[in-house]
Amino acid sequence: MAPPFLPVAPASAGSPPLPPTVIPAVAPPRFPALGALAAYADDPTVTDLLLDGGGRLWRDAGRGLEPVDAAGRFEPDRARRLAVSVVAAGGRHLDDATPCADVRLPGGARAHAVLPPVSTGGPLLSIRLARSEPWHLGDLQRAGMLDAAQAADLRTAVLERRNVLVCGPAGSGKTSLLAALMAEVPPTERIVTVEDVAELAIDHPHVVGLEARQPNTDGVGAIGLTALVRETLRMRPDRIVVGECRGAEIAELLGALNTGHDGGAGTLHCADAGGLGARLEAPGALAGLSPAALRAQALAAIDLVVLLARHDGVRRVERMGPLGTTGDGALAVLGT
Repeated sequence: MAPPFLPVAPASAGSPPLPPTVIPAVAPPRFPALGALAAYADDPTVTDLLLDGGGRLWRDAGRGLEPVDAAGRFEPDRARRLAVSVVAAGGRHLDDATPCADVRLPGGARAHAVLPPVSTGGPLLSIRLARSEPWHLGDLQRAGMLDAAQAADLRTAVLERRNVLVCGPAGSGKTSLLAALMAEVPPTERIVTVEDVAELAIDHPHVVGLEARQPNTDGVGAIGLTALVRETLRMRPDRIVVGECRGAEIAELLGALNTGHDGGAGTLHCADAGGLGARLEAPGALAGLSPAALRAQALAAIDLVVLLARHDGVRRVERMGPLGTTGDGALAVLGT
């Protein structure tokens, strides 16, 4: 039997009105395209989120990799749907025909995904999170990457239109330092950036960016960095910036820096100062340059090399100086 209806007595005329219900505002996630991972990307200390082949989520918050136990484990089907969705949000496709993809997401995050069977386990997702505000040299100085003297030297190098190559291993802060350097460029100049996947966020009033394009589902339509560097020469650049030199584009960049386009910059993966020559010669070989030709081009084009390192989660400038050669003719960073 249903309970009897009990009417609620109306408030008396002299009673104060009930206060309105206040629902606390919930800030939207910084990177909504990350779907189930968006909440873990809101922590400002987190720089990387990594989903491994076993469906476990890891993060880097400055102390090295640590598991995110609260995320639980992602089953393979769920991990695949997430990876496909993230890549689609960046305007590219991920499927059995294209099992690897690298994309830039709204808000500045970068995501890389790999599907089985290229991945020997389950789907892989690697996400590099962008800082909400562009970097400046002062920010990097406060973070311990460089000291006041190094910041002053780098600022002078930019103002004197010296060509700078930023080197270091993965995760050492190359892109952050490159963005901070370009923020020092006078506002009357035009910066043209070239990247495989756009990551550079530069605090400057006149920055235009070019981004490589992957082939379509028919395997055509790709536009690589080499072609894009060549395109910058027709865009009235004051500064040409290549986000990361990996292949034959190194020849185009060195050629541009050697023909009057001073004040340019780029980054290069390099574990230590001793390996700089080999790391420059390898992409030079892809462009058809002999080691001797590459060395001649590099010595004429690059004025300053900044070598970064990362120890115990701390990114710092390990060495900085002009490019030169050792006694046996190998390329090396001079100075300390």
